[in-house]
Amino acid sequence: MDMKKLILLTAILAVLTSCGSGDRGQLVGVKGKKWHPEKPFGMELVPGGAFIMGKADDDLAGVHDAPAKTVTVRSYYMDATEITNSEYKQFVNWVRDSTIRTRMAILADEVGLTQADAGTIGDFAFVDADPADMSVYEKYMYDNYSGLGPTGYEGRKLNKDIDIEFDTAGYIDEYYAEVMDTMYLPIEESYNGQRTWDVKKFKFQYTYMDIEKAAKMSNKGKKRSDFLITEAVEIYPDTTAWIRDFAYSYNEPMHNDYFWHAAYDDYPVVGVTWKQANAFCEWRTLYHNAYRKSTKKHNVAKYRLPSEAEWEYAARGGLQAATFPWGGPYTKNDRGCFMANFKPLRGDYAADQALYTVEAKSYEANDYNLYNMAGNVSEWVHASYDPSSYEFVSSINPSVNDINNNRKVVRGGSWKDVAYYLQVSSRDYEYADSARSYIGFRTVQDYLGTDITLNGLN
Repeated sequence: MDMKKLILLTAILAVLTSCGSGDRGQLVGVKGKKWHPEKPFGMELVPGGAFIMGKADDDLAGVHDAPAKTVTVRSYYMDATEITNSEYKQFVNWVRDSTIRTRMAILADEVGLTQADAGTIGDFAFVDADPADMSVYEKYMYDNYSGLGPTGYEGRKLNKDIDIEFDTAGYIDEYYAEVMDTMYLPIEESYNGQRTWDVKKFKFQYTYMDIEKAAKMSNKGKKRSDFLITEAVEIYPDTTAWIRDFAYSYNEPMHNDYFWHAAYDDYPVVGVTWKQANAFCEWRTLYHNAYRKSTKKHNVAKYRLPSEAEWEYAARGGLQAATFPWGGPYTKNDRGCFMANFKPLRGDYAADQALYTVEAKSYEANDYNLYNMAGNVSEWVHASYDPSSYEFVSSINPSVNDINNNRKVVRGGSWKDVAYYLQVSSRDYEYADSARSYIGFRTVQDYLGTDITLNGLN
C-alpha cells in the first residue's frame, strides 16, 4: 500500500469514528456511572480541616508522646457510636452461615448430590454444580479457575436461597446432621444440656495489599502478588476477657451474657482484637458493595479503622485546644453530672451511674454528633504506637502503621480508666492480638467527591 492510500484510509477511519460517537470530535472525557455521595447508615460526616493534634496543656503524666503539632485531615464519615454487639453479631452470623453453607456444599459434592435431589443436603449444593445453568462467564471461570485454591472449592458459588435449619428436629438428612455436628464443640464438652459453637471453626478470610511496601519497591522487579497478604481471622469475641482482665474479681455474668444476651445488643462490643476489628471493616465493605453491585451502582470506599489523627480530630468535634470532647477541662457539667462513663473515684466505678459499659448512644454527643468519644470503651485505631511518631509524621493525613509493630494505639479511655485517659490527646496502646473487656472500635469511610472542609462550612 502506497503512502497516499494509507493517508486516505486513515482519514476515512477518523471520520467514521468521529461521526458515530456523538462528541463532534471534541475531547469530552469518558463518562462513567454518576456518583452521588451517600452517608452510610449510622455514620456522621466529619468535615476535613486543620487542627492542633496533641497536648495543648502540660503533660501531667509526663509521658511526652503527644507534642502539639498542626496537621490537616481530609473529610470522612465516622460511626456515630462504637460498633455494638448487635452490629458485630451481623458479621459473626454472616461468617457462621457462610461457613456452614460451604461445608454443606462440599459434602454434597463429595457424595454426588445436587439441587435436583430435593429434600437432601443436595439443596445446599454449589450453584455451579449444574453446568447447564451457567452463564458464559460463569462457565469460563469454572473451566479455567475452579479447583486452583488450596481446598479446590475456592470461587464456587453457594446457594443462599435456602435457609439453614438450626433446630435438630428440622435436619433434612444424615449428611446435614453430620455437618452441623462438626460445627459444635463435642458433646463431652457441653454442660447444662447446651452445646455451643466451636468458635475456632468460624474464620473470615480476606486479602489485602501492602500499598506502602509496594510503592517503595515499585522499581525493584517485584510482582503485584509479592505484596498481597491473606489473613484468616477467628471472628467471635473473646468473652473470657471479662475474667482474665480482673484477677480475684467476680465477673462471670458479663462473661456469660454480655455478647450473647439481647439485653446487651445496643452496648459496645468488646473482647475483639485489632485484627478482628480490621476483619470486620473488610467484611462491611464486602457486604455493602455486594448490594451496590446488585443494583449496578458504583462501589463505595472501603470501611476501615480511623487513623490516630482522624480519631482525635473527630473527638474534638471542632473545638480547638479542648481537653475533652465536650470542651473541658472538667468531667462534670454545671448540674454536677458526669459527662462520660469512666472511673471517677478510687475503687468507685459506679459514681457516674454505670458499673461497666453503657449503651453506645449514651451521654451527650459532641459537636460532630459522635457519642462516647471519651469513656465507655477505648477504641482501636489504625496506628502503631511509637512515642516519637508525632515528631516525624506527615502534616497532611498523618498516619503511622508499621506492619511489624504489634503495639496498636487505642484512644478515648474506658469505663475502667481514670480521667487522664479520657482526654482527646491522651495515647495508649495494646497488642494487636489482645482482646480486652474495655476495648472496642468504630469505623470510618473516606468521603469521595468535592471535598467538604470545616473552613468551607464557616
